Amino acid sequence: MSNPNMIPTVDLSPFFTTGDDEGKKNAKHLIHLACLTYGFFQVVNHGVPLELMARAMEVSKTFFEFTDEEKRKSSPASGSPLPAGYNKQPQHLADKNEYLMMFPPQSTFNVLPTNPSDFRYFSASQGHLTQLLEVIVAECLGLPLNFLQKFNDDRDCDLMVALHYFQATEFENTGNSEHQDGNLITILLQDEVGGLEVRKDGEWIPVTPSEGTLIVNIGDIIQVLSNDKYKSATHRVVRTKGRDRYSYAFFYNLQAEKWVEPLSEFSTSIGESPMYKRFLYKDYQALRMRNKTHPPSRSEDVISIAHYLIRN
Repeated sequence: MSNPNMIPTVDLSPFFTTGDDEGKKNAKHLIHLACLTYGFFQVVNHGVPLELMARAMEVSKTFFEFTDEEKRKSSPASGSPLPAGYNKQPQHLADKNEYLMMFPPQSTFNVLPTNPSDFRYFSASQGHLTQLLEVIVAECLGLPLNFLQKFNDDRDCDLMVALHYFQATEFENTGNSEHQDGNLITILLQDEVGGLEVRKDGEWIPVTPSEGTLIVNIGDIIQVLSNDKYKSATHRVVRTKGRDRYSYAFFYNLQAEKWVEPLSEFSTSIGESPMYKRFLYKDYQALRMRNKTHPPSRSEDVISIAHYLIRN
């Protein structure tokens, strides 16, 4: 954390061994500071095999190099609650990317390519890492170790998205407009091209790619539960001239019918007012989905977690 223009990197190896209590303490300290300020940090020695990460990138590039006709064979099924499968951003949107959205492997809503067929194997390793991070974040917040696991005990709504960002043009370079993630925790695997940027104190800080590194960010739900103690960071993706960009995002979500509000540990029990109204997770996700399906003409009309702020 010494360099204010660098996203902190945390070594998770102490959590995969026994006896390194000092290493665990140092890692939790870095994560705590990152969540208070950036809402973003990077992890190394995270338990996800490097070979699996490399294979995931190979499979993604293979799929997105197919013709549009071939990719559309994996388009969302009728009646799917979310657009699982292949999608391409409409031409009128500023964001220029295409993606393959996947539920957990057991989901009946998945529309996965048969060639390549490896996508279904990648989400399990990310899920194990996110469960570890959930325990660490809970401890950093001073909550019981298993609190978030009990609060968030349904894995059917998790998502993994493989993304392909097109090369920038002379006039356009937006890959993914600035936003916050509406879930609990997100893990990102990016290729060597880069383009991910995090906003802190009004400045955009690039997240420099590093082999074997995964990126972690706190989502809106952690921000609400902690009553704004931990930050859901604003981030974006900027496209690069002459280079396509590939990445994976694993979204650790809540069950749709879950109610969300600031925990008493961070509000009423310590004499502070809750900063957010109570809301149903699926209602918030529906509002966020509408941002994409019916994008507002004014940026200030885009629904974010501020929609539920209690304004005095």
